[in-house]
Amino acid sequence: MSIFEQLGVQPIINACGTVTRLGGAPMPPEVVAAWQAAAQQAVSLEQLQAAASVRIARAIQTESGLVTSGAAAAMTLGTAAILCRHDLARMERLPDTNDMPNEFIIAREQRSGYDHAVRAAGAKLVEVGFNELVAGAGVRRTESWEYEAAISQRTAGIVYIHTADSRPFLVDVMTLAHKHGIPVLVDAASELPPRSNLQAIPGTGADLVVFSGGKAIRGPQSTGILCGRKELISSAALQMLDMDDHPQLWEPPPDLIDRNTFTGMPRHGIGRGFKVSKEEIAALLTALDLFMSGAYDNQSIIHHKWLKQIADALAETNADVRIIEPTAPEQSPSLEIRIDPTVTGRTAFDVCRELRNGTPSIYVGHAKLAQSILALNPACLTIDSIGPLNSQLRHLLQT
Repeated sequence: MSIFEQLGVQPIINACGTVTRLGGAPMPPEVVAAWQAAAQQAVSLEQLQAAASVRIARAIQTESGLVTSGAAAAMTLGTAAILCRHDLARMERLPDTNDMPNEFIIAREQRSGYDHAVRAAGAKLVEVGFNELVAGAGVRRTESWEYEAAISQRTAGIVYIHTADSRPFLVDVMTLAHKHGIPVLVDAASELPPRSNLQAIPGTGADLVVFSGGKAIRGPQSTGILCGRKELISSAALQMLDMDDHPQLWEPPPDLIDRNTFTGMPRHGIGRGFKVSKEEIAALLTALDLFMSGAYDNQSIIHHKWLKQIADALAETNADVRIIEPTAPEQSPSLEIRIDPTVTGRTAFDVCRELRNGTPSIYVGHAKLAQSILALNPACLTIDSIGPLNSQLRHLLQT
């Protein structure tokens, strides 16, 4: 009986991918071993984060880095760092930002529920551009001049959500932002793979960049990376770390925090609830080393084999099945199953629901259900899950 079954919770087959709601990516044995080893000893979290900062900066080629409790926490901490820098009074007041520049410019088409992480620090979002493509009212995307036109004395920074299709290009936004001395916070949580993005996105000159630690890197699901300028990483760290010590004894590691920058010692900051354990830090750094070394690259071959087995198993059904080949290095293929309810008697929503309610419960990608498509991502599948997955899909899709 598994640990989850002991708790009365049934494990699932995850064909949806490394999503947070299903627990993120499976951690390799080396990462689990690092977690277990770290659990056996005590350590200064300040010193450990400083060591992690050096490792992250070396891997990503930035000035500094920080292990965070997920990408959303990294966005909140990054926002707080830009709002406060090393101003202790501002740190103390967050999320009250009424007496400081608190506006972050963001493209209207890049708004989502995830930007709540930015607003949580006290930032006010100022939208630019229009979402004309989605509205069916035009062909233009947000343009660089619209960011520049929105800059005012209340502007603290720019938030940029990075995808392969984001417009204008990040480098163009960086150019105009730095012309005006405005820092840019980049959400690149899901932009790995390709592995090259780990250096290419910060390499644009972005002041702060956020990556998820629990997706392609395959660290603990509740970890993230905030990397970029040392001054801002220092501020983010201060607003997250446990500050319950005597000022006379406070000697933060200079690789992470320059004590001479401050007139006093900060109190607990807005990020105190985003604390990261020693086990998470050790595990994430191990996973980052594996990711950078290419240790996961051959998995795309295995994933393709599994998806071919699923496609073959559904050949005798009336579902339209196709394997979607990857478009970027180190990416795995995916599989799409188009459902014709006039043939199967079930909609894609019906099949998705019945898979979730089956034994074992199976979760597939639901982003295209409205288009009558089930999507299968192999990242969290195992060889033992292919048989039950095939069996339930054949049962639901046969006519």
